[in-house]
This record gives sequence, C-alpha cells and structure tokens, in this order.
Amino acid sequence: MINISRRRSLLLLTLVALALASILLFLYFKSSSDQTMTYTESRDLIRQIKQQNSQWENEILKARVALTHNYDPLVSPMNEMNRLWTRFDAIESGHGRNDSAQWNEAHESFLQAMQEKTRLVEQFKSHNALLRNSLAFLPTAEDDIQQQLANLSDFDKLQLQSITTDTYDLLLSALEFAQVTSGDRAADIEVGLNKLAVNAQRLPQAFQSPIKILSNHISLIAREQPLVNQMLESIENIPVAERLDNITVMLDRDQQLADRIDRQYHFYLLLFSVLLMLSLVWLAIRLIGSFAEINRVNSALQTANDALEQRVEERTRELKDAQSELLDAARLAGMAEIATNVLHNVGNVLNSVNISSDLIARKLRSSKTQGLGKAMQLINEHPHDLGAFLSEDAKGKLLPGYLNQLVGAIAQEQQEMVDELNQMNKSVDHIKDIVATQQSYAGANSMTEPLFINELLEDALRMNAGALTRHHVTVVKEYAEVPQVMGDKHRLLLILINLISNAKYAMSDLSNRPRTMTLAVKIVDDGFLEISVKDDGEGIAPENMTRIFAHGFTTRKEGHGFGLHSCALAAIEMNGHLTAHSDGPGKGALFTLQIPLISVTENA
Repeated sequence: MINISRRRSLLLLTLVALALASILLFLYFKSSSDQTMTYTESRDLIRQIKQQNSQWENEILKARVALTHNYDPLVSPMNEMNRLWTRFDAIESGHGRNDSAQWNEAHESFLQAMQEKTRLVEQFKSHNALLRNSLAFLPTAEDDIQQQLANLSDFDKLQLQSITTDTYDLLLSALEFAQVTSGDRAADIEVGLNKLAVNAQRLPQAFQSPIKILSNHISLIAREQPLVNQMLESIENIPVAERLDNITVMLDRDQQLADRIDRQYHFYLLLFSVLLMLSLVWLAIRLIGSFAEINRVNSALQTANDALEQRVEERTRELKDAQSELLDAARLAGMAEIATNVLHNVGNVLNSVNISSDLIARKLRSSKTQGLGKAMQLINEHPHDLGAFLSEDAKGKLLPGYLNQLVGAIAQEQQEMVDELNQMNKSVDHIKDIVATQQSYAGANSMTEPLFINELLEDALRMNAGALTRHHVTVVKEYAEVPQVMGDKHRLLLILINLISNAKYAMSDLSNRPRTMTLAVKIVDDGFLEISVKDDGEGIAPENMTRIFAHGFTTRKEGHGFGLHSCALAAIEMNGHLTAHSDGPGKGALFTLQIPLISVTENA
C-alpha cells in the first residue's frame, strides 16, 4: 500500500510538472510576440506616407509658380503613398485590427481624403497647364506687337505712344495678377483689356491679330488664376496628414495595451516558473529518496538472484534429463504416427481387396460350371446309344446348344475373375508400395516414374468402385488433355484413394438429391498439374477449415483423422500442396491437389 501511494504521489507530481511546463511554454510564446516590432514598422510606414504627402504638396506649389513644367513629380509621391499604404494595410490586417470599427473608420477616412486630393490634383494639373502656357506666351505676344511697331515710321510711332504704354501696363497687370491675385488687379486687367480693345480699332490691320492673341491670353489668365488658387486652397485643406495622425494615435494606444498585456504575461511566466522550480526541487528530493530505496531493493534482488541462479542451474540439469526422455518419446510418437498413417492407407486398399475377393467368391458359388456337370451326367447315362439320344431324344437334341451357351458363359466368368484378380494384384502391389513408403519418412527419396494421370484416376476409381456402387454415387469426369508426366505413383494414388473415399462418406447421408462426385484434372498457368475432387455432401464448417488437415482431426464418428493428414504430407513431399474449400455445411466440398508439372520430354 505504501508503494502504491508513493507511485500515485509521483504520478500526480509529474502531471503537475507537465501542466506547469505547458503553461510556461504557452506564456513564453505569448510574451515573445513580435507586436512591438510590428508597431514600430507600422509607425515608420505612416511617417513615410506623411513625408510623401509633404513632398506631394511641395511639388504642387512648384507647379503653381511654374518652376517645373513636368507633372511627373505630382504622380510619383501619390504612387509611393499608395504603395506604402498597401504594405501598411497588409501588416495591420494580419493582426486582426481591420475587424475594429474604429480602425475601419480611420481607414476609410484616409482613403477618402486620398481620393479627394487625387481628384483635385488632376483638376489642378489641367487648369494650371492652361495658365502656365498663357503666362509663358505673354512675352512672345508682346514681341509680336513690338515687331509691328518697329515697322512703322517715327511719326506713326509717336502717334501710337499712348497705345504702346497702355499695352505695357496691361501686360504688367497680368503678370502681377498671376503673382498676387486680388480684386483690384483683376479690375486693372479688365480696364486694360477694354482700352486695348478700343486702341485696336485705331491701329492698322497688321496689329489686329497680335493684339487679339494677347487679349485672349490675358483673359485666360484672369479667368484661370483664381480657379488655380482656389484648387490649391482646397488641396491644402484636405486633412490627409490629420488622418495619418489619427491612425498613429490608434497605433500608440494599441501598443500601450499590448505592452500592458505582455507585462502581465511576463509576471505570470515568472510566477509559474517559480512554481515549476519548487515542484522540481520537491521531485528531486523524492527521487533521491527513491534512489536510496532502489539501492536497498537492488541489494535484496541481487541476493535473491544469486539464490535463483543456483536453483536455475539445478532446474537446467533436470530439464536436460527430461529433454532426453522427451526426445525418445517424440521419436516413438513419430514412429507411431507413421505406422498409423501406413495402416490407414493399407486399410483403404484392403477394402478394395475385400470387394474383389467377395466378387470372386460369389461368381464361384454361382458358376455355370455346375451346368457342365449336369450335361455330363446326361451323356454318361447313354454310353451305348449316345448318337440316338442326341438326335432323337428331346433332351438330347437340346444338349449341344446348351453346351455351346455354357462354354461362352464359363469363358465370360473366367475373364471377369481374371479382371478381379488383376485388380486384386494391383491392390496388393499398392499395399506393398505403402509399406515400402515408410522409408520415405525416414529420409529416403521418393521414386518418380512416367505416369498417365487419367489412368491413375481410373485405378483409384476401380479401387473404390464397390463402395461407390453401394452408395449410388455418380462420378462425373472432367479430364483435360494432359501429357505423360513424371510423378510419384504411390503418393498420388494414396491421395486420390483417400479423397474419393472421403467424398463418398461425405454424401452418405444425402437422400433429397443425387449423389454426384466430380473428378477433374487440368494444367494451370503457373506450371502446375491440378487434380480436384468435388462432392455435394455435408460440406465443412468455417471453424473446421483450419483444422481439416490436422493429425487426428475428424468429424465422423467412426473416423480416426489420419487420411487427410497423410495426404497433405504426401503433397508436400512432392513439392505441391493440398487445399480444401467449402461454402459451408450442406454445400459440399472441393479438395484440390497441385503438384509441379514435369513432362516426360522435359525430364528426358
């Protein structure tokens, strides 16, 4: 009980230590998150976006004062801002901040501000391009007018001095209006344009086109400059920077919250680390005590082991003696099994011998030779008038015909008895072969000879013919064309006789259908000769399929279980195998023998 309680305590402590280690691992991963680095990267991206926004506004102002005529600088900052924002949005969405309503509002506000600013910048580019073109063309238009004045005579130049002065004043007013847009300068331009229109009527035709061009450009400047200034104010008022500042504030707030959570995780990590250390210290103390106990137990075990080794040595000697006795017993048992198998097979053949001898005895008892004695008695009764008796007496006239019939009947009886004696001789020879086969179980090689398998099947049927006839068994033969092969005649005949006899017994209780046994022989594709015996008898139960070839196993009351076992051994000795198949009780059985196919031509 003490050992059980100690094991439970150690198991409980181990589970607690594993739980603490798991919690520490979880806290470590939670406290070692890279959120701080993420916040820093996000703020840096916002800072870069603000820098690009400032650069964008500077480029807009440069375009306003016509320092550059290339509008690419107005596009590059916008594209860079979009690229930086896409990267920033990807980082933040990975941390799930896009799920926040406040974050979505700030996100949409920035995008709307960017969209509005982009729209206004596109309008500014269009109007400012017209304005800059007109401002740039003013000196050219004024030079065209001066060129026309240079072509006049001095008197005409003097007459047009006031017109020239008004034209210069209008040009200066337009340039000043472009720099400082005000209502007074707009009024001066309007007055100057009216004067130029009046003066144009006093000038020659050559002055009309340059003056008209100048007037159109100055009118365009007066119209477009206020629009450009208004667009610049609208662009300046779009709160892109403010929206970015709001996002920065949200990032700072989220980082503060994350830092506070990290500090909590670090505190919990420290707390559970202390608990784990205390558990490990206590476990170490218990382990030290356990090691002392283990050393004590090991000493006791070593003492017991020494005593056990001594007892093992004694038992080993006893086992060796018992093993020697078992070997002798096994040798005797093997000899008994061989003798039992031989006697069983001899018994099967003796049944055929008994049938043959019984047939011969019955034929002798009912032989037609008794009629020959009666005929000779009639002849002996008429020794002196035999001719008259055979020719005139009624019985005498029948005697020659009777003798002729009697000769034929006696000849037929003699042939039948000769056939039975031949069959008996074959059975006796087979018995001798069975007895001689006992040498094969002692290590002698089997003897092979040329065989016609069909003839061998017929011999096996003849040896069982009497029993098959008594049991009313119909034999169906399915013999394929098989060449003459080399085989062990005795072992094959032994197997076939046993299989046919078993099939006959399996159908002995059939009364509701014909008793049919099918013998088949064929060559299978893998180079084997296949012989099968199929019956329609009692079948084999599934639980008996694995035991059907075991020594001593039988399902018949009068059986002894040696036949199929000896057949399986004989098949193995011929490098083949014997198998059984049945669909269940009452559905018959199929026994199949396969042996290597060795034709006589191949063996030669």
